[in-house]
Amino acid sequence: MRMSFTFRFISFLAAIIVALVALSLGNWQSHRAEEKQRLASEQALQASLPPLDIQSLSEGIAPAHFRSVRVTGSFIAQWPIYLDNRPYQGKAGFYLLMPFKLKDSEKTLLVMRGWLPRDTQNRIQLPITPTPEGVLQLEGKVRESVGRVMQLGSEPALQSGVIRQNFEVAELSKVSGLKLENFIIEQISDTEDGLIRDWPQPSLGMEKHRGYAFQWYGLAVTALLFFIATGIKRAS
Repeated sequence: MRMSFTFRFISFLAAIIVALVALSLGNWQSHRAEEKQRLASEQALQASLPPLDIQSLSEGIAPAHFRSVRVTGSFIAQWPIYLDNRPYQGKAGFYLLMPFKLKDSEKTLLVMRGWLPRDTQNRIQLPITPTPEGVLQLEGKVRESVGRVMQLGSEPALQSGVIRQNFEVAELSKVSGLKLENFIIEQISDTEDGLIRDWPQPSLGMEKHRGYAFQWYGLAVTALLFFIATGIKRAS
């Protein structure tokens, strides 16, 4: 018994189109993975540098994302914001955010102070959390935003002590009248307020992109194998 191959133009054309599209998408996913890898390396570098004094920065200059920083000033306790749907070790809870006025400066920063648990009996009951008074020095990391979660229903109006799932710094600046910088400080310093500051590491999704790339490359190979298989005939 011998094998013969019959060239089928339609099968060939379909296989080439599928393979080219799959290769293009696979290359795009690989490129995204490389970009995320470079970003992760840059974040690791910024986090390893000694803390930068925010007061030393010129007006309009923002520190690099994830840079360790040091700030001196006082909290504006009249404007706490509670971010909902931020679990910690399987427990429901909030992130507490609060504006922080820099000493001898017009700058005001938004600080993510830490995590606190939700009252299991009353979902809207907020625990009493002391706010450090007076001038203090904090260390933390710069974040571009507080991150977003899937929003369930409409958000209440932004006001002092509100519980929100998502919000933007610009929105708080407009409502409160505070001139907030367009970045956030993720507090690391312990201010003896009972808040948990075991912040989750950001997931850049590098492995996800590599997995998708592998699937697209696999589809390209499968399309070519399908063309070959459909053209093979067995003959006596």
